[in-house]
Amino acid sequence: MYSLGEMWRTPLASLMTIAVLGLSLTLPATLYLVVKNVQQVSSGFEEASEISLFVKESMSEQETQTLVKRLALYPEIESVAFISKQEALTEFKDISGFGQALEYLDSNPLPNVVLVTPTKRHRQPNAAKTLLTKLEGEREVDFGKLDIAWLERLNALLSLLKESVITITLLLLTSVTLIIGNTIRLSIMDKKEEIQVMKLVGATNTFIHAPFLWTGIWYGVIGGLFAFICIALMMWWLSSAVSGVAGVYQTSFSLIGLTLQEFGFLVLLATSLGFVGSYLSVNRYIKEIEPDKV
Repeated sequence: MYSLGEMWRTPLASLMTIAVLGLSLTLPATLYLVVKNVQQVSSGFEEASEISLFVKESMSEQETQTLVKRLALYPEIESVAFISKQEALTEFKDISGFGQALEYLDSNPLPNVVLVTPTKRHRQPNAAKTLLTKLEGEREVDFGKLDIAWLERLNALLSLLKESVITITLLLLTSVTLIIGNTIRLSIMDKKEEIQVMKLVGATNTFIHAPFLWTGIWYGVIGGLFAFICIALMMWWLSSAVSGVAGVYQTSFSLIGLTLQEFGFLVLLATSLGFVGSYLSVNRYIKEIEPDKV
């Protein structure tokens, strides 16, 4: 409580330090949420890894159904759907707008198609390519199609975001540690005479360290709470804009914020940084303050 009292006696300086710490923690946490929400969007893009198998014209529908049942047993495949040539033609008429023109065709030019959705493990570009090659080896299959370029772009974007988050997080967490360490250093210098008197009466370094260590911990705890409040306000502010964009594309999407476990980790991380920063300062500067140097 003594350390909290010290912070209360210098409210402006303490508030500025807490604000800097909170904002420094807000940026990496925000980037983490960006990656988290992008992954939520990408997880719904199962069609990006969907393989289209075009069945040979000579194959009957019964033979194609046998192919569907056989593919459903593959451990790499999550689901299999069959689209007959008649269903494909009907869908093409509805989408293309050439319905009347297509009525003049003597025969249906579209093939039977089998849509294969790989399991989550096999949706990565390399695994999807391997699965496509394997499926094209089936005797009923003429050829297969997979939008590999889209998959590679999507995964490259997610990898870039993750690497950026890690890099920026490390830099900002280091800056948080240095900020707390410098704040505690200034506090030690301000109380230099008090520390000298305490050492004169026999106080140990451990006893003298404690208030400064607790001050750093409190800076971390309050800074973590400040960061959480900033993130919550930002998510609330952006939620309406995101809903508006989703409405334009006739879909629904809501931003995902921090879970209770993630909030706890944020505060724990901030507290740990506060302790480390204050420990480095007290361990470095308090031992240099001796009574004979008055």
